[in-house]
Amino acid sequence: MITVPPPSFAAAKVYLVGAGLGPVAYLTQRAIAVLGRAEVVIYDALVSQELFDLLPPDCERIFVGKRAGKPSTPQAKINQLLLDHYRLGKRVVRLKSGDPWIFGRLLPELATLVAHHCAYEVIPGVSSAIASAGLAGIPLTAKDTGTGFFVMDGHDPHGWPWPALAQLPTLVILMGTKNLPLVVDKLLQAGKSPGTPMAVIKNAGRPEQQTWGGTLADMVEKTQGQSLAPAVIVIGDVVDQRIVPALTPLPLAQKTILVTRAADQASQFTELLQQQGANVLAMAALEIVPPTDWQPLDQAIAKLGDFDWLILTSANGVEFFFQRLQHHGWDSRALAGLKLAVVGQTTDQSLEKFGIKPD
Repeated sequence: MITVPPPSFAAAKVYLVGAGLGPVAYLTQRAIAVLGRAEVVIYDALVSQELFDLLPPDCERIFVGKRAGKPSTPQAKINQLLLDHYRLGKRVVRLKSGDPWIFGRLLPELATLVAHHCAYEVIPGVSSAIASAGLAGIPLTAKDTGTGFFVMDGHDPHGWPWPALAQLPTLVILMGTKNLPLVVDKLLQAGKSPGTPMAVIKNAGRPEQQTWGGTLADMVEKTQGQSLAPAVIVIGDVVDQRIVPALTPLPLAQKTILVTRAADQASQFTELLQQQGANVLAMAALEIVPPTDWQPLDQAIAKLGDFDWLILTSANGVEFFFQRLQHHGWDSRALAGLKLAVVGQTTDQSLEKFGIKPD
């Protein structure tokens, strides 16, 4: 006898997703598809709020971020949250910044899922370890100056073999800005030249991206008093190969704009603002829902032949009007003899979906 699990449990799965650099533009297509069907999202501190626009409206969100020097959710609790929601038959997304496999604390969560026979999938993301340098115009490898690079965690510089590291052509250090003076001192003590080029790249891939360039001798002084995290540190001669395009500053650079449109209508507007350099915060202040009483519209639809004009003032008005028309078993042919007017290009485009051009 074959036992078929209930539909909800058949769909249960834990997706360990790399959120990349933050903006949706750097998210993989697979990650976008999974977020669009998520029922629970358990997310980290550096995950961009922009990604939440991709979630279904009823998706539960649970914050478990870890930030240096601040109280954080114990790993055991995160593991249990994954199990609990999976056992409820949910599609669970564990959303991590960057790539889950690179300093993403993936292994304890993966071990828990495997031990309890949970269905899971790991979806890689764009890692700041590689992308940050490129977005700052720095090649991590170059024919003569960079034959390879080494990626390291800068949380605890005391345990690294600095004499060996000082011999490497390029170092990429994540989570190391708090220990920047110590990292510089360790490399200098190990024999690295004070003139070795280095860069600190903050918020790579975001509108507020910022890069400090210098050397081992002067970088600590150049960044004194600056808030650097989250940032990636690149040390090596490849930094001198940096290509900085001479671009005209975007008109909304260094501006933060709050978008209050309904969540399902904010993404296109948000993208347009970001293309002009803005840092966008999405906070839906309204929600488009059906009216509590359809009677006035139903009465008007029943007497369409008595009207000369149908005036549609918004894309939402178009959608709800035609939904109600179809509810009564009618289609656009019911508008024969009427003239149509619309307010705005978006309303015009919405009407074209139904094969109608306004007068």
